[in-house]
Amino acid sequence: MTTPSETRVNLSEIMRATEANLLGTVHGGNIMKAVDSIAGVVANRYAGGPAVTAALDEMSFLTPVRVGDILHSSAQLNWAGRSSMEVGVRVEVDRWDSNTDRVHVASAYLVFVAVDAEGRSKSVPPLDLETPEEKRRFREAGIRREHRLAMRAAIEASRAAEESE
Repeated sequence: MTTPSETRVNLSEIMRATEANLLGTVHGGNIMKAVDSIAGVVANRYAGGPAVTAALDEMSFLTPVRVGDILHSSAQLNWAGRSSMEVGVRVEVDRWDSNTDRVHVASAYLVFVAVDAEGRSKSVPPLDLETPEEKRRFREAGIRREHRLAMRAAIEASRAAEESE
């Protein structure tokens, strides 16, 4: 079995002027792409093959990223079900113009589904939870999953009620 900490991947890159928005900071979409990319690596490795992004459950932007900053993304698996997985991503920066502690700029939770060669979902192995932090992350991922499923059911019920009027 694999522990969540064994799935951790880290990636660093310099933010360039081509990634800037009209305000001169890095466009949020570029940060989202970096988040999806690193989370995809974690999910694909854990699944032992292709895994596709099913949902961006939550993305919080905390402070702007500036051109020249060094963006550090860290991702690991939080939860695994039958074929779906939640990957948590933390994004920090080293400011290009100062020698200070890293700044936490964004966090995200993404859901991936492992797929076979025909694009159908396939099973993933269970996670081996060892540390209190791994168990906490697993529980919190379960809460987010329950929330997603309840929201989907409420929306479907709302649409069904509208159609019956």
